This record gives sequence, structure tokens and C-alpha cells, in this order.
Amino acid sequence: MDGDRTTPASPTGHPSRKAVLRAALAAGVATPVALMGVPQLARAGTAAGATTPEPTPACDDGDDPTPPQMEGPYFKPDSPRRTSLVESGTPGVRLTVSGWVFGLACRPLGGVLLDFWQADVNGAYDNTGFRFRGHQFTDAQGAFRLSTIVPGLYPGRTRHLHVKVQAPGRPVLTTQLYFPGEPRNNTDALFDPRLLMTVRDTGGAREAAFDFVLDIPQSPGPGPSPTAPGGTWAAGTTYPAGARVTYAGRAYVCLQSHTAQAGWEPPAAPALWRAG
Repeated sequence: MDGDRTTPASPTGHPSRKAVLRAALAAGVATPVALMGVPQLARAGTAAGATTPEPTPACDDGDDPTPPQMEGPYFKPDSPRRTSLVESGTPGVRLTVSGWVFGLACRPLGGVLLDFWQADVNGAYDNTGFRFRGHQFTDAQGAFRLSTIVPGLYPGRTRHLHVKVQAPGRPVLTTQLYFPGEPRNNTDALFDPRLLMTVRDTGGAREAAFDFVLDIPQSPGPGPSPTAPGGTWAAGTTYPAGARVTYAGRAYVCLQSHTAQAGWEPPAAPALWRAG
């Protein structure tokens, strides 16, 4: 319960991700590094009487939608369709953002439009052309993947990505995504910890993960999927860091403790699994 100030444990005996995040937010500290590799889903809004947003655990039936944020002054329509915003010689630290789009019952949504825009390495937006602007659609499994750079800083804002997310025939969700551990997160009036991506360094580049939950009613999601063909990975299984599985004839090592679910198969979840 929200009034319980103890740290509840997960079935494994360790403090739950939800409890640790709530404690960190209440104390006004940055998101713990140990949680930065776990896929972040949209989190619940502020509970009655609470002073900080309540994070949700992993996506489940009845999860709250991803919170919206202001569009800002730099949005431009008619961006090109592309999954990479990086051109040859583009300066900046390379960044890959991946994840899924779900409805309220945690069933993935295919054909969802995601329109991204951001500042360049110097903190400037291209208002005459379409540098660092582009849109794409989720695949049949509800997954998306964006190749870009870590955006630069400009006065008054922390590092962030802008995005509009729209399922076919549904209203547009306009929001922003943030980076953990940024000093300006504490001073940016728009910063919302519910919109933190999980980010990890990968040899000079960075990989980020974020899953969107749209306000779209769905029938209850399917149960755990059967064991992957030709492999030992299975949805519904809780894997600790270091666990080894096979999937479609390849071996993988678990990078972050998590409970597997459809859409997080090892080849599609580089933040969770490493081939080897």
C-alpha cells in the first residue's frame, strides 16, 4: 500500500523495481543505476495524497497510459519516413532507442505512427529542413527502433527526445523521453521521471529502451507463450542476470533480471539479452 513505508520484496526476495523507484523519487535522488537496464514502461499518475508519481511495475492488464507532455515550439509536420536520423559524418554520440507500443491490456499494437524530433549535438533544432526529424511505424509485433544521437543541451532544458505516438484512428499522444542521471533533470520544470528511458553504454555508443502504453482498451492479453521453437527461452519465466537461454538456434546471456513476455524475445531485446 502507498502508506506502507517498508520496501516490499519481489517473489525473488529482492526489493521490487516499483518500490525502489518510488523510494528514489520520494527522496529526490536519481534513478538507481541498477534499474537503468530494465525496460521502462509508462508509470501510474500521482496517487491521492501523494507528492510524487507512483511508478507501475512491468506492464500488466489495466496499466496506466504513458503521460503526455507539451509539444514545444519546434515540431514540424511532414517529416520523412525513416528509422535512422543519422547521416554520414553526423557528429555526436550514437544512440539507439527501441521498445514496443502496448494498449491498456499490454497487448502490442502494430502499425502505430511514431514521429520523433530532437536537438542536434549543439542543442539546436533544424527549423528549415528535417535534420533529426523522422517518423516510422511499429511492426506487427508492436516494436520500433530509432537510430540517432544523444541530443545536446540548450538553456532551460535537460536532454530529451520529442515524440508523437498515434495508433490508427486514435488520438495522438505527444510526449517527451528523458535520460537518467542528467544533472539538469533536477532543474528542468518539464522533467517527468515517469518518462525516463533506460540507457546503457555500449562501447562509445548508447542504447536506450522505452515502451509506450496508449489509452486504447483491449481484451485481456494472452498468457505465457510456449517455449520458443528450437530454444529454451519462454515468456512468463523470470530470468536473473547471467542466465543463459537459446532462441531460434542461438545462445543468449541475460543482462538484466526480468520476467520475459511476448515481444521481449532475445533477438528483439538487446537491453536484456546478449548473444553469446
